Amino acid sequence: MPDHETLIRKEFARQADAMSKAALFNDEGVLARIRETARLTTGSRVLDVACGPGIVVEALAGAAGEVVGCDITPEMIAKARERCASAGLTNVNFRHGRAEALPFDDASFDAVVSRSALHHFVDPATALREMARVVRRGGRIITVDVMSAESPQDSALHNALETLRDPSHVRMLPKSELHRVLAQAGLVVESCVEWTNHREFDEWLKITNAPERVRPLKVVMSALARSGATAGISLRLEGEKILFEHRAALTVAVKK
Repeated sequence: MPDHETLIRKEFARQADAMSKAALFNDEGVLARIRETARLTTGSRVLDVACGPGIVVEALAGAAGEVVGCDITPEMIAKARERCASAGLTNVNFRHGRAEALPFDDASFDAVVSRSALHHFVDPATALREMARVVRRGGRIITVDVMSAESPQDSALHNALETLRDPSHVRMLPKSELHRVLAQAGLVVESCVEWTNHREFDEWLKITNAPERVRPLKVVMSALARSGATAGISLRLEGEKILFEHRAALTVAVKK
């Protein structure tokens, strides 16, 4: 089996185009929440960890002095550069790097953002400690991700389905665990806003650009739904459609 970083590069190279266009990732409501909670000024220096195709970088650049995007997938950085160049942005930069070993000095950012990435990190605690290291005292760390159920059984089943969809997936955390790991990184949780993303099987799987996974995963999820197993995500059938819900959370933590 390839190591996890190789797997991430492979998966996200194939997903780069679909992700950059997906409505879920371009939701202006979520982007506005990130901008608002970051409390940026024209002098702010901001880091987007696992920046992907640069959607968040672009959204923050108008309110900040400088936005730096960091990712380990070259295709994602290329998409991000293309997106920001098309928008005419001159205050953005991109670096190749791992979340668990960020290539930046201590206290070099006013805010750090990471969206839809924690569940791809083998060791999210180390990644969050790195984010805490590179943000200044009083700076804000904003994470946006899907939360799994608090039930260990439901959480395990949910994460198994996500891994079948995308093998670079590691684990979506329950909210209580995320807050505990943030505290262990020396951060104080200031707020946590949650909402529900209503998902449909075809839309969810299309982003991975992996048609060979459709049939087996559809069989498994349909069988689970018929058996009454919800996986903590309200998994269900409506006619032939497989529907479920992702509970997303935007969590703001402050370095004291």
